[in-house]
Amino acid sequence: MINRNPAFANLTAGYLFPEIGKRRREYATAHPDKKVISLGIGNTTEPLTPHIAGAMSDYIKALQTPDGYSGYGDEQGLTALREKIASVLYPNLIESDEVFISDGAKCDIGRIQTLFGSGVSVAVQDPAYPVYVDGSVMVGAAGGAKKNGSGYEGVVYMPCTAENDFFPDLSVVPDNSLIYFCSPNNPTGASSTKEQLTKLVAFAQKHDCIIIYDAAYFAFIQDKNLPRSIFEIEGAKECAIEINSFSKPIGFTGVRLGWSIVPKTLKFADGTLVNKDWNRVMTTVFNGASNIAQRGGLAALDEQGLAEMKSLIDYYLENERLIKKALESDNFKKLHIEIYGDGNSPYLWVKFPGKKSWEVFDEILNQCQVVTTPGAGFGPAGESFIRFSSFGHREDIQEACERLKNFNL
Repeated sequence: MINRNPAFANLTAGYLFPEIGKRRREYATAHPDKKVISLGIGNTTEPLTPHIAGAMSDYIKALQTPDGYSGYGDEQGLTALREKIASVLYPNLIESDEVFISDGAKCDIGRIQTLFGSGVSVAVQDPAYPVYVDGSVMVGAAGGAKKNGSGYEGVVYMPCTAENDFFPDLSVVPDNSLIYFCSPNNPTGASSTKEQLTKLVAFAQKHDCIIIYDAAYFAFIQDKNLPRSIFEIEGAKECAIEINSFSKPIGFTGVRLGWSIVPKTLKFADGTLVNKDWNRVMTTVFNGASNIAQRGGLAALDEQGLAEMKSLIDYYLENERLIKKALESDNFKKLHIEIYGDGNSPYLWVKFPGKKSWEVFDEILNQCQVVTTPGAGFGPAGESFIRFSSFGHREDIQEACERLKNFNL
């Protein structure tokens, strides 16, 4: 019998979100009379907007006709969509053939690891979205990272805490490393400033690193002084790849549509263009994003679509403000919690001093029937934190907020 990939034996026991789902199901089974509300996993809840859904519907109807039917498209994506992403979201920053359309940011983050092989060093923000680390472990990166307490040996964790303004000390990162970086950050909600990203790019250039920049929450940035793309920073096209998605801005978490930006000026040590190898990956192990979803992406980037996108973002940010207000109530003040969130992200990052994340998760679930996300699942620096997500129907958010006002530890 064929041997198992040894890297899988190095994975920690359970991926964060399935464990949350398991505990929610167990509670619901034990208490069938209780309505559980989720402020946990970052899944969008509001319906697709009319203009965007209409564009996909029209395309589906056309598929019933000989002239409207389409089969395989270019694996890199519709030319029109690649051009529109470049011109609307990255004006004068990138070229359309540096855009690769995909089925989502998470999928791209997993696939992109094939570019670098098992020998590459990996550095991640701590806390960080789990797929950066678990995906690296699966391909045997970071020297075949082994489990070590709440983290992995071989993975360089860059603590992002309130004390360092959620921007890490880069000096711990070895030369020739992949640096996974997310802004606005999941889970902390912190958005890096232009000055901070300039430091990141300068470090990567000096130490021959490549930044994998996750910008999936770019549309939530309201502060016009904050960068929405790493390519707003001079020199980034020589050291960075950007991963992005339509999931959160227009509710495509189930529709599945994203993109990556791989500049033609980014090179491996031997001078090979990273863009060339990424094109090979995408045309070999990927058959292209859904033609239907891509029509929705095109509609999202015209004038009416952008207006609908803004309305969705505003809806979720208002939810965030309601949750924050509930967490500022008197009972939470007695717990001396610390709330982090600047209104440029759908998440609030809340510290419960002296408490374990999963302990607080269970208490909130049991007392309030509200699901959250324990910070420890995002890395060692997430211990004692809880992530609150603003993705939810307004009436559910309001009810959850009322319940939270009675919470106590």
